Amino acid sequence: MTSGNNGASTPEDEDPFGYLYADGQANGAQPPSGGGYGYPNSVNRVRAVGQRQYGQPGQQTAAYGQIPQQQGAYGQPNAHYAAPETLPGGGAPTAPQQPAYNGGAGGRGRGPNTKGLLIGAIAVVAAVVIGIGVAMMNGDSQDDKAGGGASSTPSAQQSSEPSASASGDSAHVKLPKIDAKALRLEGGTTTASDIKGAKADGGVYVTGFNTVGASVTWTVNGIPKTGEYTLYVNYGVPGKDADATLTINGTAQTRPLNMKNFANAAEGDYVRGWTNTWADITLHKGTNIIKISCEQGNSCDANIDQLSLGAGWK
Repeated sequence: MTSGNNGASTPEDEDPFGYLYADGQANGAQPPSGGGYGYPNSVNRVRAVGQRQYGQPGQQTAAYGQIPQQQGAYGQPNAHYAAPETLPGGGAPTAPQQPAYNGGAGGRGRGPNTKGLLIGAIAVVAAVVIGIGVAMMNGDSQDDKAGGGASSTPSAQQSSEPSASASGDSAHVKLPKIDAKALRLEGGTTTASDIKGAKADGGVYVTGFNTVGASVTWTVNGIPKTGEYTLYVNYGVPGKDADATLTINGTAQTRPLNMKNFANAAEGDYVRGWTNTWADITLHKGTNIIKISCEQGNSCDANIDQLSLGAGWK
């Protein structure tokens, strides 16, 4: 069998560009006009869109624009399917990506894990509450340490009854005072009110004190505790100094009661001679007897107005 040119007898042998070559032109190939591949008697296989058949005989093919129906039951491998890695240039299959959350309007994505968020929030609140409780317990223990662990119940050294320093202290108790007419008068003393300026009620004062043996006595009740007190004496002198003997609970004091002319009144002026003096004394708790008397060696020309007590010594 000799080689030869049988012409473009079949579509597969047709050369659409035969008119460009010398042998094609010799065989009568011409540029295409209106279909065909440029050879005489070329087959024009123009078909309507969607009518061309693909695949093996007997295999149903969908029309153009339709999705072909896959054969085989659900879950069974497709006989015509080939894995990408078996094809030339195919790579290893990649893991499918999770769809992004679409929580907007019309979205059908999976929502957030609200149950997990709620549990986390409860755990945070519980931790904060526990922390506050621990801090408060520590603060209470620190207060106990700072206070020496003092309890609300009285101990052997802590009495539940009010102490003298709290309610019976003389500094917090109003101490008594007395006017002249309430004193016990002895040795020729008497009361008068003709000299103006006495502070006692009604202007009454004690006179006749300028003779030896004269005295005034004050029985004091309700002294809160044994201790130091100050005796205040309001008196008047006729422009000259005087003094007297002070006796507390039967014991005469070593120093006389100073009744000096502190008002600097002129001699004989009883009206301008009203003034006051004081003496440091010690009293017992309860009742005490205070006596002012004119004894030998005293200069007793004075009128006595009022007596009062103060806490502590001046």
